[in-house]
This record gives sequence, C-alpha cells and structure tokens, in this order.
Amino acid sequence: MKTGARLLVDGLQREGVETIFGYPGGAVLPVYDELYDAPLRHVLVRHEQAAAHAADGYARASGKTGVCLATSGPGACNLVTGIATAYMDSVPLVAVTGQVPTTMLGNDAFQESDITGITFPITKHNYLVKDAAEIGQVVRDAFYIAGTGRQGPVLIDLPKDVMTAQVDPVPEVQEARLRGYQPTYEGHPRQVERAVALIQEAERPLLYIGGGVVASGAAAEVLALAELTAIPVASTLMGLGAVPCDHPLSLGMIGMHGTEAANFAVTECDLLIAVGVRFDDRVTGRVEAFAPQAAVVHIDIDPAEIGKNKPVDVPIVGDARLVLAAITAKLARQERGNGWLSRVRRWQEENAPAPAAGLDPAGVIRQMNALLDDEAIIVSEVGQNQMWAAQHYCFRRPRTWLTSGGLGTMGYGFPASIGAQFACPDRTVALVAGDGSFQMNIQELGTVVEYKVPVKVVILNNLYLGMVRQWQELFYDRRYSYTELSPVDFVGIARAYGVEGRRVEDPDEVGPGLEECFGTEGAFVLDVRIEREANVFPMVPAGAAINEMIGRRG
Repeated sequence: MKTGARLLVDGLQREGVETIFGYPGGAVLPVYDELYDAPLRHVLVRHEQAAAHAADGYARASGKTGVCLATSGPGACNLVTGIATAYMDSVPLVAVTGQVPTTMLGNDAFQESDITGITFPITKHNYLVKDAAEIGQVVRDAFYIAGTGRQGPVLIDLPKDVMTAQVDPVPEVQEARLRGYQPTYEGHPRQVERAVALIQEAERPLLYIGGGVVASGAAAEVLALAELTAIPVASTLMGLGAVPCDHPLSLGMIGMHGTEAANFAVTECDLLIAVGVRFDDRVTGRVEAFAPQAAVVHIDIDPAEIGKNKPVDVPIVGDARLVLAAITAKLARQERGNGWLSRVRRWQEENAPAPAAGLDPAGVIRQMNALLDDEAIIVSEVGQNQMWAAQHYCFRRPRTWLTSGGLGTMGYGFPASIGAQFACPDRTVALVAGDGSFQMNIQELGTVVEYKVPVKVVILNNLYLGMVRQWQELFYDRRYSYTELSPVDFVGIARAYGVEGRRVEDPDEVGPGLEECFGTEGAFVLDVRIEREANVFPMVPAGAAINEMIGRRG
C-alpha cells in the first residue's frame, strides 16, 4: 500500500530524476513529507518562478527533463512565466503542483486556482489527477511527452486528497503509448531526394539553423553537411554554439541584431535550408523580404511549424539529426567556385566590429571569452546584455548558451544559471545580466549561498532598462519614459547574502575584475558600470527587411 504522494516520488525516481527545484506550501505538503526521506535532491529556491527557470536551465544544460514543484494557487501561478518560457523555447520540463482537495475544486477554496486551465495554452499537455492509482502512469506519460517530438513542458496537478489516498494494490506502470501522439523522426524519402537535388543545383545556398539543432543533437550533422557542400551557416539566437563561431563557414547570428554577413546572405541566397527553426519575426523582419530569391527547404520535427510563417518548397518533418544524415549520405563533395563564399567573407571583413571608447560592453564580453574555456556555460538575462553576449561571445559547443529566446523573459537568467550549475557542477557557469533584469530574481542569491552554487554574475550596469531605452532613443525621440533606474549597491547586496563581489568603473579594471570573478572559488557578483547609452548594433527596425540595418559597424 502506498500513498499518492509516495507514488509520485517513486515515479520521479523511475524516470531518473535526481534534482527537483521547488517551494513548499500547504496543498503540497504530503509530497514534501515523502521528499524528507527520499533519495532525491530538492533545491529550495526563494520564489516559485525561479524554480521553473532553474529546472529549465538544468534541462538546457544537461539535455535531461527538468522538474519543478510548487503548491496550489499562488505557488502554481508563480510557475506560469517559467512554464511559458520553456514552452516557447521547446524545453523539456515537468511541473508538479499541489491542488485543493477534489471535494473543493471549483469552490474558490483557499489557494485554489485552475492551473490546468491557466497553463493549457503554454504546456504541451497537462493533467489534473483525481485517482491516486493513476499517478505512476501519469508520471511516465508526462516525461515521455515532455522529452519526445518537439520537446516542451507538461504539468501534473495533484489535489491534496489524491496525494494522501492509499493505493492497494499499486498498478504496474506501462510503457507510454498515447493515442494520437506519434512524433515523426524519419524524413520522407521523396522530400529528402528533392532537398538533395536542390542542394546540388544551388549556386548560393545558405544553412539557417536554430534551437531544434541543439535539441536534437544535430550539431555534427550540420557541420558535416556544411563542410561537404561548402554551404555557409547562419544561426538564430537559440542555435548559437551548434557550429563553432570561428569556423570558416559560420556567419554568426541572423536577425534583428544579427551580423551583416548573415543578414545579407539570407537576402541574396538562392536556396535556404532551414533546420530546427520557426521563422520567428525577430529573425525574418518583414517576412516577404526574407530570402526573397530562394527556394526553401524546411526541416523540423513539428509539422505545425512548416509553412506557418514562410512558404516552403520542400517540407521535411523529422528529427534534424536523422534528416541531415540522410541528406548528407546522398551528396558528394561540392566546391563553390562561383564566388559565393568569397562574397560572404567580404561582407564579414567589411563589417568586422571596431573597438569602442570607454567602458564598452562588447569589450567586457570579449574579455570574458578570452578567460573561459569552451566548456563554460554562458547564461543571459534578456535585453541588451543578451544581445551583446550573443554577438561577442564565441560559442563553440552546443548547450553552452542558455537564454530566453521566444518569450524574452527578464529574470530568467539568474535562476537558470543555478539550474545549469546543478546539472554541470564541474563546469564554469557565468551569467551575463543587466541591472534591471538581475533585480527581477535577485533573491536567488539566498539559494546560491545555501547550496554553495559557484555561479559567476557579470552585470552590465547602465542604470537603464537598456533595450527599451535604446528603442526610445531611436524611435521615440529620446523620450526615456520610465526606463532610468536608480543606482543599486549590488556588491553590498551580494555581501549581505554572503556572496563576494566587486564594482568596476574604469576600463582598466575590467580585466582584473573578471579575473577575480572567475578565480574566486564560490559565487561572485561583478558589477560593471558600462557606458550608459551604449547601443546594440546593427539593428533591423521592426517591420523592416532584414538587410535594412541601422547603426552598422564599420
């Protein structure tokens, strides 16, 4: 005989879960009582939103499914932003929430919220379990759904009386087989043949890769195809690291703050091979002007993405790794003797970044890059800090860059970096933050101290909500409406929690500051006072064509 709460813990262990990020409350206490003796590591965060982001960071860094736990009502609702963040970026996550007893559902009971209804549009699937005997199978199915096909979050809502109910006998858990859910992994052979023919005929082909390449483990297959056929590669924000940034065929990031070479290449290519991407508006700009001369091959495991934003000539539904391997196996080595690669390289050379005066945020990122090895995991908040890190850090391996791409969640980075450090305790995890975004989950300094998490925090501090201010400067005649922030003593706050820190206000102090930050054994907060009105360039204004960049470097 076992309780529902015990069956949940058994199910988590059966799925190989080692770490849970959570915050207790009355409705979920039966689970916490079981966790007291369970061989699972529970990390007590300081806010439920941080639990979801930490589980997300754990998943992105490790490739495993992350798990978070919260109580009913406000606890469950505080998970919503983290669940939505994971949903937008296709991160495997299982969120478990406590709920009021089944007899009180729908009665506006204390701390009741309809969390399955609330999360319906932002989860891949969710469950309200009313029979404790079903818990084991629900856990098995939830992990299967979260981690297969296009990955994403699944929520399990457990009423308190279901957690305490006694189950005897305990049903045997079966393999997950869900009617109507059968992800397609192999690409259709006829479409693969069509893609091969287009690659052989193309004069100006371009690979456009995204987070789906990282999720499927297809980095080696992308590089093999690119090198075999001499095709340059442009990456979305989410795809950075899949191809080494300093590879001769890498054009870096594409899109609103992408490189000139990537944006010009997509405008002039005659074949676009899109892999694990969703033609996001921050990438395409005005979609009619995105790859206007190109035939489009789109490879994605989610059929709903194909043709959603951009018409496609060759749709291939399947796992990126398997499809790319099938395409590459049918191709012979090709050379590009028509000047396409020379032209792309000329764009790169003509638009190489120039050094900036003062305390330049790009220079801070480049110095970080020089100090850290290829195994380091870089996490960002959202805004200018995110774009500077994406533009100027050289990512060479998948799963070394964690950021909120789809939802753009300020406050994501710090808890996600904690999750990444739990997933990869032997690697350096560094957070690039803005002063605004770091304050959104600054309370997690308490978690860092309690669990001795050696996360390194580098704040690019301009006393502004920087990206919003940049838009106000460029498009609202410098009317900085409510984007200026008061100075904060981040070093003092860090020390109050028990974390070491240092403030840098002079360009000559950046190097020593970073060396102290990364040389310190435990966590460290480095507050770098950058140029207040530094901007992220180049930039494609909203609604413009992708090659209509302003503030181009030169």
